[in-house]
Amino acid sequence: MKPNIIFFDIDGTLLCEKTYRVPQSTKNAIKKAQENGHLVFVNTGRPILEIDTCIEELNFDGYVCGCGTYVELNSKELFHKSLGIELSKEIAMKLKEYKIDAILEGRNGVYYDHDKNINSKEVQRIKERHIKEGFYKGQTFDDVDIDFDKLVIWNNENSNFEAFYDNYKNSFDFIHRGKDFYEIVPLECSKATGIKFISNYLDIPHENTYAIGDSTNDLTMLEYVKNSIAMGNSNPILFDLVSFVTKDIEEDGIAYALKHYNMI
Repeated sequence: MKPNIIFFDIDGTLLCEKTYRVPQSTKNAIKKAQENGHLVFVNTGRPILEIDTCIEELNFDGYVCGCGTYVELNSKELFHKSLGIELSKEIAMKLKEYKIDAILEGRNGVYYDHDKNINSKEVQRIKERHIKEGFYKGQTFDDVDIDFDKLVIWNNENSNFEAFYDNYKNSFDFIHRGKDFYEIVPLECSKATGIKFISNYLDIPHENTYAIGDSTNDLTMLEYVKNSIAMGNSNPILFDLVSFVTKDIEEDGIAYALKHYNMI
């Protein structure tokens, strides 16, 4: 029999967004699922270089990162797609022109505009955390060899989002994450394409696919898998779109879901 393969989002699913910790019940559940013969994968919007140590310590079988722009199995890179230097430079220039705050995320680097140009307190907060965690090495929008995979943006009252959207709506998926916050991913990549890639590579039947998430950027993977699970702390939009709603992250939600499906 083929094993089940389970895909976990990070923020709000594995990692509590208040404490930046993984609940002990989650650690135990993931380890037990592996011991029972199931495969466990991270499936995140983050690039691979933004994986916290506490996530790495869970010893996942592999990673789907950057909303499907990167796939790794047992520490071996199987797939990676970047935008290339020319398009990356163009987008960075347009973001400046249209006064849009952004974080540009890639396999080999995370890029920020200069502090004087950043209006969003959220971008500043994330930048500070990236510096603290060692994820950010000082790359800027002006780097001559800038090359990223996807991006997240925050609009403000001075932003010309409509012009930016019109420029790239035929090439990118604009995932609305709330208010003025968007995640922007090449149309040919998603959390779902990452699942399809690794499932085909490992010859896992579709009925053996599971995904657990909590936000709108998880929709593609939750819609793709046979068995979709929303955390109790999810964006309520997900609740009517999934197979099962588990408990909150801090109420042993991961363990509760895996027990529900008899995997632990």
